[in-house]
Parts: sequence; structure tokens; C-alpha cells
Amino acid sequence: PSHFCLETLLHTSCCICVLLPRVNKSCILGALCVMFVFPPTGPVVYVLDLADRLISKAGPFAAAGIMVGSIYWTAVTYGAVTVMQVVGHKEGLDVMERADPLFLLIGLPTIPVMLILGKMIRWEDYVLRLWFVWIGCPVPRIPAEASPLADHVSATRILCGALVFPTIATIVGKLMFSSVNSNLQRTILGGIAFVAIKGAFKVYFKQQQYLRQAHRKILNFPEQEEA
Repeated sequence: PSHFCLETLLHTSCCICVLLPRVNKSCILGALCVMFVFPPTGPVVYVLDLADRLISKAGPFAAAGIMVGSIYWTAVTYGAVTVMQVVGHKEGLDVMERADPLFLLIGLPTIPVMLILGKMIRWEDYVLRLWFVWIGCPVPRIPAEASPLADHVSATRILCGALVFPTIATIVGKLMFSSVNSNLQRTILGGIAFVAIKGAFKVYFKQQQYLRQAHRKILNFPEQEEA
């Protein structure tokens, strides 16, 4: 058996406090060896203790599995709703009924993932840089780049914008391209129009911010006259 050794002398009460958690383990205090022996437990207590240990160890894994499963089925549901919204309710149901179930289980969850990844691409910055290079706009000095941690585009904004995008594309398509008969083509055109209009405003806004930052002046703070 493993031993718990102490080189210095201890009080009896202190020794009991130290050794009490060490069930069925011996201790050497100098030349004295002590061992605590508890009465045997019944089969019911043993089974309950074993079940409690198993539940304590399996609890975190079960919680992680439930969380992952919930996120997965939420993504599947969102993908199915998006297909019916973009293609049309009846057409979307027909497409999903004819499709392979394995393909649906793999393909539907990728819809929100692709939307989020597409939302993370900040193509407006590249367009703005190409715009400045093309027009040859003279900039007195290049403004300092903003820290990624201080960026206004937060994770919640990206998530909400990506998940709402199919609905916005459908609405814009119905308003601007009502003459198109196909629901899919109308939604695609609405999404392209929304992204283009929003991107134009965003590029203009960033251009003005860039110019204001580049043409800023540093002045001395006006001193207040003493009363």
C-alpha cells in the first residue's frame, strides 16, 4: 500500500485531519504506522457510489454532445427553411423530398456555415483600395490601421447579418424584380442588388472616413484664460 510520510511530529488532531481523506492508506510517523479502516459498505451503497462516479465523469461529454447536436439540428432546420424560402415553399419541399437523405443531412447544415463565411469576407476594403489606386487620390499621410479587437464588425453582427441575408434577398427580389417568374432567380437577383447597393454605401462611408482620417490636423489645445 502507498504510504504518507511525515518527517516532523504533528498533533494527533492534525494527523487525523490530514489522514482522514486517505481511506485505507497507511502513514509512518517516525516508527509508528497507522491505518484507517472503515466498515464495509453494502451492495446498494457501492452501486450508488459507482453510478455517481460514472455520471460525474460522463456529464461533461454528454453536455458537449447535446450542445453539438442541438447546433447541428438547428443548422439543418435553418437550411431547410432557407431552401423553401429561396426556391419557394412547394418547390423547396419537392426538391428536398426527391433528394438523398444523406445529402440533406450534409448539405443543409452547410448553408448557414457558408453564409457566415461569406459575411466575413470584407470585400469593400479591397474595392476601396482599388478605387484609390485607380483615381490616384493624393493622400497626405496614410492613417493608422484600426486594431482588429476594436473593429466595429462584431461576431454577433456577422452572425445576425448572415442569417438574415436570405430573407432580405427574398424581399428585395420581390420588390425590384417582380417581373421574374422564377423564385430562385428573383431571390438571386435580389441578393446581388442588396449586396451591391449596401456595398456602394459602405465603400462611400469608408472613403469619407479614410479621407477625414488622412487630412486630420493636430493643433495645440487652446488655453483658457484665468478668471
